[in-house]
Amino acid sequence: MSTRREALATSAALTGGALLSAAPPAAAVPRTTPGRTTAASGQHPGNTIALTHATVLGAGADRTVLVRDGRIIRTGRSAEVPIPHGTTTYDLTGKYIVMGGLVESHVHNQGPETVLPPLFPLNGVTAVREMWGSPLHHEWRDKVRAGKLLGPRWVISSSIIDGQPSLWANDTGDRVVEVADAPSARRAVREAKASGADFVKVYSRLTPEAYEAIADESRRQGLRHAGHCPDTLPIARASDTGQQSIEHLHALLLATSAREAEIRRAMAKIRIDPALGTSFERYASWFRQVHAVEWEAVQTYDVGRTRALFDRLAANGTRVVPTLTVHHSLERTDQLPTDSPEFAYLPGWLTESWPTIWSSLTAGRTARDVSRIHRIYEHRLHLVAELHRAGVQLIAGTDTGTGYAVPGFALHHELELLVEAGLPTRDVLHAATTAPARMLGLPDDRADLLVLDADPRTDIRHTQRIHSVLVDGRYLDRAERLRLLADVARAAAASEPPATGVAAPHICAH
Repeated sequence: MSTRREALATSAALTGGALLSAAPPAAAVPRTTPGRTTAASGQHPGNTIALTHATVLGAGADRTVLVRDGRIIRTGRSAEVPIPHGTTTYDLTGKYIVMGGLVESHVHNQGPETVLPPLFPLNGVTAVREMWGSPLHHEWRDKVRAGKLLGPRWVISSSIIDGQPSLWANDTGDRVVEVADAPSARRAVREAKASGADFVKVYSRLTPEAYEAIADESRRQGLRHAGHCPDTLPIARASDTGQQSIEHLHALLLATSAREAEIRRAMAKIRIDPALGTSFERYASWFRQVHAVEWEAVQTYDVGRTRALFDRLAANGTRVVPTLTVHHSLERTDQLPTDSPEFAYLPGWLTESWPTIWSSLTAGRTARDVSRIHRIYEHRLHLVAELHRAGVQLIAGTDTGTGYAVPGFALHHELELLVEAGLPTRDVLHAATTAPARMLGLPDDRADLLVLDADPRTDIRHTQRIHSVLVDGRYLDRAERLRLLADVARAAAASEPPATGVAAPHICAH
């Protein structure tokens, strides 16, 4: 399996980076030519679309998919599906259809509207779960639904609800809600519902009392809760409360130590200098201290304890979103790309800030530290394999919004890392399609799909060989997709940094 660095280096040959200068091949010529629309125009063509003679993953070869008004109205053998008069038909012989498209289940989007939302569907990602909700994301979702913006379906969390003090509270305004007890925790959940949040985001520094109140009040309000497992709460207890998903592998790594109680006491002793002015400075200080605790957990890994915990997660239906992408970028810094064709789709002022930010996170690492951190990352891959063996549903998400993760592109690299961890390709595809769609309650007949030039079941990297995309009933053929990618690249190049300066990316791997 190639490393992520290799994947980034070859991405231009597989995705839009190098294709922008290439003439689009005529592999699938429509019998009628649909009206071409722009990224800001309506997403629901008034006519019916037929995608014919494709292999539909999970259904078989020579299939036809009929789409009308943003819904899939019929699928079946091409010989058995009549094509209504006036239908725009695309012959997809030799192509592979991923029904529903890809779902990215852990993102943090802050940036230019003309850049970030379109990158998801242009990379076959037709739905995302926003893990730090704000009014901006609701605005984007409204524009997408109205056909004014090309973007994915959005499932949006509340503001982060955390204990006191939260690592992110200094300069994030009301995007972080600190709660100290059960009454304030319940109030935060009610406020989250009033804000239109689809679910409640729980975080690392909640007390058990506050967390239990959030779980209970979420049930009362008809919301799910998801996010981090608080440092002071056993993962099994979080699972028993019905937490929908556990993000990242940090808490799981600590919980699988034979010395978990001792490990948690060491975590509680970590202190942050109150003189540090920004939330990122506070986080960086905390992040640099935590590796010693993680190393102790790796050294005291308990197989029996791990299997008992993971069996319990599976029995409760608790999902885990490993976000290997962000773990890899923070713990295998020797494999970070110095440049990538993908970076052309983000503003230069943003990508050029990443090396400085990563240096602040990794400052002071000795050769021994680096060796241990590499071992910690390898242990995370082992935990992913053990979760899969136990039947825990793994969900693909990247923590996009952190450095070195380009929206849309990053999910394809996450799939490679899941294969590297030992998961069969079919199960990795499930983690990025059917499983998250069920978790998020996406409609089965939604007119989203991804058309590929090669079978991803034989090589997961084939998810990057994108032929075309159907997003909410709008079909983006090869030429249209490349044109829109070029538009995004131009918008990124023209983007000016915010007046307040370049904000450090949110990193929530711990």
